[in-house]
Amino acid sequence: MSQSRPLILGVTGASGLIYAVRALKHLLNAGHTVDVVASKSVAMVWQAEEGIRMPLEPEQQSAFWREKAEVPEAGTLTCHAWGNVGATIASGSFRTQGMVIIPCSMSTVGKLSTGLSASLLERAADVQLKEGRKLVLVPRETPLSLIHLRNLTALAEAGARIVPAIPAWYHNPQTIEDLVDFVVARALDQFELDCVPLRRWRGEQTHASNGDRSL
Repeated sequence: MSQSRPLILGVTGASGLIYAVRALKHLLNAGHTVDVVASKSVAMVWQAEEGIRMPLEPEQQSAFWREKAEVPEAGTLTCHAWGNVGATIASGSFRTQGMVIIPCSMSTVGKLSTGLSASLLERAADVQLKEGRKLVLVPRETPLSLIHLRNLTALAEAGARIVPAIPAWYHNPQTIEDLVDFVVARALDQFELDCVPLRRWRGEQTHASNGDRSL
C-alpha cells in the first residue's frame, strides 16, 4: 500500500533516536513512502547513544536506516543529505503528506520559530508551514525554559502540531518499545496514519470487585 505522496521524516540531534527508528519501522512496514532528512548532528548522536557510525551518503544512509528499523524491503525510502537544499522536499511544488520531526531538538524549534532555514531539514519544515501542510514536532527536552515554551507557542500559532515525547501507561506497556510506540502512534495520528499497533483508550472500566474506577 504505497502512498502517492510521501511523508517527510525529519530527525534532529535530540537524544532519543529510537523514536525515529520506530516511526520509520511502522511506516515502511505499512507500505508508506518516506523521505528522511537527518540533521548534521544526528551522526554524533548515533555515536553517543549506540556507538555506531551513520553514513552521510544518501544511498548508504537508506540502507543504514532500513537496517536499524529492521525493514529490508517494505515501503519506499529516500534519504537526503542534510545540506542539499536543492532536494525535492525543499520545494513547495513537491507535494507531500506533511512532515514529522522526531525527535525534535530545541535548537531546531528555535530556528523554525524564527523562519531560519539554513539546512534541508529546516527548509523542508518551513515549506510545510508556508504551504499550509501538516508539520508535527516531537520535542524531547526537559525541563523546558521560557524560551523553549515561547518558541513552541509561536510554531503552534503558525499551524504546527506539538506532540511531546511523553508516553502513557494505560495501554499496559511491557517494554521500552511499547512506551516509544505510544508517542510514535500519537504523532502519526496527526496525519490520520494508523499503522502502529496500539491498545487505545476505551473508556473507564468499572471493577465489579470493589466498585472503583481506574484505568
